Amino acid sequence: MRLPRMITVTLAGAAVLLPVAACSSEEPAPGQAPEAATVAPSEEPTEEVNAHPFTGEPYDKLKPVLAVKIENTAAGKPQLGLKSADIVYIEQVEAGLTRLMAIFSSKVPAKVGPVRSARISDLHLTPQFGKPAFAYSGVQTKMLPFVAEASLYDVGDTRNPGAYFRQPGRFAPYNLFATTKKLFSAAPKASKAKDIGFTFGDAPAEGGVDKKSYTVKWPAARFTFAWSEGKKQWLIWQDGKKDMAAEGGQLGAPTIVVQYTKTERSEFHDKNQSYTPLVHTVGKGSAIVLRDGKAYKAKWERESEETGTTFTTMSGEPMNFAPGQVWVALASRKPVIP
Repeated sequence: MRLPRMITVTLAGAAVLLPVAACSSEEPAPGQAPEAATVAPSEEPTEEVNAHPFTGEPYDKLKPVLAVKIENTAAGKPQLGLKSADIVYIEQVEAGLTRLMAIFSSKVPAKVGPVRSARISDLHLTPQFGKPAFAYSGVQTKMLPFVAEASLYDVGDTRNPGAYFRQPGRFAPYNLFATTKKLFSAAPKASKAKDIGFTFGDAPAEGGVDKKSYTVKWPAARFTFAWSEGKKQWLIWQDGKKDMAAEGGQLGAPTIVVQYTKTERSEFHDKNQSYTPLVHTVGKGSAIVLRDGKAYKAKWERESEETGTTFTTMSGEPMNFAPGQVWVALASRKPVIP
């Protein structure tokens, strides 16, 4: 395992936020950003600190990794715990819908959910984290041998039922939540966070195009990421509505990666004979990286399932992300027909 990279960062001081203008729940029109507060920056001395491999933010100690499958349709919203995730992957599932896999390590919420079932694409993503704890709410019988052989500690609801509970006020199957402390207790040897290829730091000097919003589509889902200058985040809309967190506020992240992948039909399907997409995250391809109100064309490469994914500019330089949470939208240029 490679040692964590060192970068020079400026520790932010206190900032004064002015009131935020109210905005509707509709996603912003193309070219229009949400109204946001202004921030008064303060100047602080810089010092060299450890940069977390998942977020680029300072850390004292690397901690174990937990991956959780999260529901991502209107019936399961608002989700709990996503604000604390280091990385959030958006994956296509049956019928052209999407589901999330949230990666936790540097910050871990007390509870997370709604927890949903795993997919074959998850098992190709987890090995880059070593052997993380993996929380999910079951898989189809045909996939059980694949889970057993995967590089992960199975802390799903079948093997570790005591970590899960039904959230009052929600209906099944969108009411299954998990207590993260109990999930980690069931995987005491889960791998700690390590380098997965991400680099953080200043944005490339060239190549960025000003963008107020950027939309990514799947056959039956649509995400719009709109830059908020005040929050220094890309706020998230799904299917025309604000993507709100159960903890309060709209979901958003400093960096959004739209990673274009080869997506094809797998051998698995649901009870309605709708086939599960297999998202190929090993190989190479193109990407769009959104940060600081700009969109950058980039390239991605992942040599094997055990290694991470590197992102570079079109000229071959490291494509640095902005420190903080990263969302990775695994998109296909040619939609898969269920």
